Amino acid sequence: MGLIYALLAYLSWGLVVPVHFRLLDGVSAEAILAHRIVWSAVFVTILLVVLRRRLANPFPLRPRHALLVASALAIAFNWMLYLVAVGSGHMLDASLGYFINPLVSVGLGALVLGERLRPVQMVSVAIALLGVVLALLMAGRLPLLSLGLAVSFALYGLFRKIVGVDAMIGFFAETFLLLPAALPYVLLAPDAVPADGRQFGLLLLTGITTALPLIWFAAAAQRLSLATLGLMQYLAPSCLMLLGIVFYGETLPPDRIVLFALIWLALLLYAGDSLRTARRNRAAVRASRSSDLRG
Repeated sequence: MGLIYALLAYLSWGLVVPVHFRLLDGVSAEAILAHRIVWSAVFVTILLVVLRRRLANPFPLRPRHALLVASALAIAFNWMLYLVAVGSGHMLDASLGYFINPLVSVGLGALVLGERLRPVQMVSVAIALLGVVLALLMAGRLPLLSLGLAVSFALYGLFRKIVGVDAMIGFFAETFLLLPAALPYVLLAPDAVPADGRQFGLLLLTGITTALPLIWFAAAAQRLSLATLGLMQYLAPSCLMLLGIVFYGETLPPDRIVLFALIWLALLLYAGDSLRTARRNRAAVRASRSSDLRG
């Protein structure tokens, strides 16, 4: 079941969500973001009631729970950038951001949490940085949209790791922290509620297409190894890249070809190292259990 949950989450992020938002052409990114927050809050509340999850799970409050405010702001910023990228026909920029994201997460883990980087991981991060520098030199500009998506989602992951609350409870808290800004916009802004019933229906569905992939991802994370999840993580940006090129007519300029090539090289090195490490760890566990049985 873990693989099925992971496939559902990553295919949703790579195919369903971008197509959904492209169908909302004509609705401003701000309006889509506000609806996404409001209807996500409604949907996750219904889920919690149906599943009878205790809303008091993260309590008593601890100082680290204040970081839920930071994680809410980080994910809202990430959602906004993603909507701008998809709505303006820059799916490749969004795809690149999520290719870079795992390597940014590795760097944050080392800098903030003191996690040790293995030599191959250090080489992977260095290659990714080289790709960004070369793309900058070739294009004369920094891929700010891609970097913004990568850094904001990596920060979101860091904050949620430090907070350490249940995935669904944390998402519930984040959406309700953002609700005071989103709900007045939906109720009062002139362009927030489209007259077209079809578009309004699509806005209602943003709650489901936002919350369900996160819930599926949390379910997969409980059942799969981190190495497997890490490898499957690249399914979403790969689908997004193909979607942009094949169906929406985007093209890869030379600087992006170089950047994508170096990012993929870095990811292949990182994934291979993760698989080797996971195999060694499993072998060590089996050897330890065998030794205990013999003892």
